[in-house]
Amino acid sequence: MSSQIVIDPITRIEGHSKITIHLDDAGEVVDAQFHVTQFRGFERIVQGRPIHEMPSIMARICGICPVSHLIASSKACDAILAVEPPPTGADLRRVMNLAQIVQSNALSFFHLSSPDLLFGFDADPAKRNILGVAQANPQLARDGVGVRRFGQQIIEWLGGKRIHPAWVVPGGVDAPLSAETRDRILSTIPEAMAAIERALAWYKSSLLRWEDEAASFGDFRSAFMGLVDEAGNVDYYDGRLRVMDADGNLLADRTDPRDYQEYLGEAVEPWSYLKSTYWKMLGYPDGVYRVGPLARVIVAAQMGTPRADLELDEFRRRLGRVPASSFHYHYARLIDTLHAAERIDELLRGPDILSPRVRSFADVNANEGIGVSEAPRGTLIHHYRVDDDGIVEWANLVIATGHNNLAMNRSVRQVAKRYVKSAQLSEPMLNRVEAVIRCYDPCLSCSTHALGEMALHLQLIGPDGAVLDEIRR
Repeated sequence: MSSQIVIDPITRIEGHSKITIHLDDAGEVVDAQFHVTQFRGFERIVQGRPIHEMPSIMARICGICPVSHLIASSKACDAILAVEPPPTGADLRRVMNLAQIVQSNALSFFHLSSPDLLFGFDADPAKRNILGVAQANPQLARDGVGVRRFGQQIIEWLGGKRIHPAWVVPGGVDAPLSAETRDRILSTIPEAMAAIERALAWYKSSLLRWEDEAASFGDFRSAFMGLVDEAGNVDYYDGRLRVMDADGNLLADRTDPRDYQEYLGEAVEPWSYLKSTYWKMLGYPDGVYRVGPLARVIVAAQMGTPRADLELDEFRRRLGRVPASSFHYHYARLIDTLHAAERIDELLRGPDILSPRVRSFADVNANEGIGVSEAPRGTLIHHYRVDDDGIVEWANLVIATGHNNLAMNRSVRQVAKRYVKSAQLSEPMLNRVEAVIRCYDPCLSCSTHALGEMALHLQLIGPDGAVLDEIRR
């Protein structure tokens, strides 16, 4: 008889989800699905709210990446107010966003993924955790805590608190940077960069250990998407969209990301609250593309900072120009983090970074606005429509994890077919199925499902556990 294997919950990720592996009559894997079981509903919650509240509301979508939503939401509000933040205000937004990139990447690499990378995917799960890492490699564990603290402290020093800061507002930021805070941040950068470079050296020394996993952890042809500046380098805050196919050909180059509806489609499935985004030209579900650190280092000409560019050159010598395996998200994530720390240093040394002119003021001057930036996990889009009084009538969120949803499902299916043997199930087999999801570092608190009518399944359960009645939509 055909059957299923369910992994519920998936561990060491941000949010709630499960994986269902479908077996045929012979016990062979025929399919697998990654289910996002959280429903957040922010696209509906914000309807009826005044536009000036949007950044603070949207920051509450997630406690891991609140700054990402704060930035994209504020940019959408800028468009509705028809204002540009003063240059210093934009640069200070960039600094906070980069700090978010650092702290979130550090959480993913050091805390969530390093246990597998240090001990191996077959290791005893009793030690395959962050406490085991601290015992076996204290320097790696200390560096993880230090790099994440570095990013979080910058957010706190700028915005007043580490989680859900309200400092980024429509029109810019609500207070200028003091010389004392600038100097305090600058003093912490050398230690953070040294820790990131130690992690890179350790990771590169271990690459050969993971050849088997790299060959099946999401190793398939797809497109990659990210924001780049006019020179083609990585741009987290105000870039243009570049999309590259598996052969390195450009499907789109420096396209205005605010035109996303022309080339990106969104679809929903009844088994997940996370929308799946796809490249319209290729259709659904064939229009798979990936975003995030791996996509950023693939689509960009260079990172744009000295140390990160050296690491990117080595990355390409080792893996090629367009490496297909999602396992390499780990490597790319460290390069991404190094670049973010370098850019923070550059921005804080700018001649006008202490300028008091950090915010532009205006009333509602447009009924629609789109804000786009790079979150730690990839391109993030906030799209709002408001009435003439600035009251939100409609909102659409295209989150980074949604861009990767089709790729994650394909990756889960590939790993399950490679490793899962129903006749002799083992924990390491199932750990690999979970681990391929960790490569993408999905943030499932951001999951949304606002297209069409949401699937619904209600069951009435009796005291003995029997299903008395049920309704499906």
